[in-house]
Amino acid sequence: MSLSNQMILPGQTIGIIGGGQLGRMMALAAKAQGYRIAVLDPTEDSPCGQVADVKIIGEYQSIPSIKKLAEASDVITYEFENIDKDALDWLTEHAYVPQGSKLLEITQDRTTEKASLQDAGVDVAPYAVINDINDIYVNINELGYPSVLKTARGGYDGKGQFVIKDEGQIKEAASLLEKGQCVLEKWIKFEKEVSVIVTRNSRGEASVFPVGENIHVNNILHETIVPARMSKEAEELAIKKAYQIAESFQLIGTLAVEMFLTKEDKIYINELAPRPHNSGHYSIEACETSQFEQHIRAVCNLPLGSTQLLKPAVMVNILGEHQSTIIEKIEELKNWKIHLYGKKDAIEKRKMGHATLLRSTVEDALAEIDQSRIWNLATERIGG
Repeated sequence: MSLSNQMILPGQTIGIIGGGQLGRMMALAAKAQGYRIAVLDPTEDSPCGQVADVKIIGEYQSIPSIKKLAEASDVITYEFENIDKDALDWLTEHAYVPQGSKLLEITQDRTTEKASLQDAGVDVAPYAVINDINDIYVNINELGYPSVLKTARGGYDGKGQFVIKDEGQIKEAASLLEKGQCVLEKWIKFEKEVSVIVTRNSRGEASVFPVGENIHVNNILHETIVPARMSKEAEELAIKKAYQIAESFQLIGTLAVEMFLTKEDKIYINELAPRPHNSGHYSIEACETSQFEQHIRAVCNLPLGSTQLLKPAVMVNILGEHQSTIIEKIEELKNWKIHLYGKKDAIEKRKMGHATLLRSTVEDALAEIDQSRIWNLATERIGG
């Protein structure tokens, strides 16, 4: 159903597919503006469900549950990208989903994502589509070692990936083909991983948040540092590419653009997430408008807010193994902005919350995080 330039005004109901932490923070930003929230999630006590006005307990692919969400909502958005195609098709036909289905379909599959990025005129790592083990042998000689084999669909936080360092590892890596088609990427020797969150509304108004420098540990985002420690030229290039992608895809809503930055200040687009993103959480306190408020503004077709950075910031993720220590030390953590997501069980390597430190310099924030000894990961940092 197309309502194109219609505004969804405070007092109306925003439906969210997915009850995780992104939905929760989206809902809190929307409720601050006066909206009501309906959420669809299979879990009774989901993070978003805890703050929603209407909870629909059901599977994401359940058409009866999707219909209930549509009946309760004036506009529908989502907090994760792996939405069932049949459910999404029904929704776009019978409800107002300003983000549409095209970008989701593109980003659900690495082969279509990479081809679409190339069509948008931006660089991706050289790659080949892999259907069987023979395709790996044929293409890896050209791409070279190491190369990364990734499942075309699914996979996050490093799951569904295998770094092939020599020919002897090809057979082991090929087990990923049991999950379906894969892509084989040339290993990019990057200096830093950075990301840009770009938002666009139905009027074509677009904005970007400051570039974030991302530090990963064990393939999970550990810290986002803002402003990113990179040259002005590279920063401007990253922002330009994010706008270029948003325009090419006719984005409505929020898109996180993850990038590799090389020593020569060349930028390759790594992957896209068509929603608010973990690397944009710093914006809740550090920017004039958060990524969650901006997303709500975009899907409701309101004017976008200023994304000006108010102060240097570092966001650090709280995983299951860190949560109890954070709570024990909470009295000592002065001027830490601590967000816990209300998840029932603290599971190791699972994102339970995050903390943001606004300081005079990012170096001050990083030093304070290390001195807290909650993570004890200073020696494992890469990229800075």
